[in-house]
Amino acid sequence: MPPEISLDPEIADKYYVGSTDNPHRRLEEHNITSEHTYTSKYRPWELKAYFKVGESRSTALKIEKHIKKQKSKTYIEELLRRNTISRLIARFESNG
Repeated sequence: MPPEISLDPEIADKYYVGSTDNPHRRLEEHNITSEHTYTSKYRPWELKAYFKVGESRSTALKIEKHIKKQKSKTYIEELLRRNTISRLIARFESNG
């Protein structure tokens, strides 16, 4: 299964961005893990969107890093609103 990027908002008005091959399993892990982590502080998480980004885990990680580097809730919301993830996928797949 191709890697995916998931964007997860929750009650505290925060987003979590991560890559996984199973976003529903990963969401469950964030909501039930007993470890004290960033995501455990802001439960419950809700899956807002996920995107298939091709067959390359490398591409998924590059896109994840790019989105996180923006440090912008507005940027994430624009990706969702405008559905422009395909431009990011094309950009990072073409950059190898």
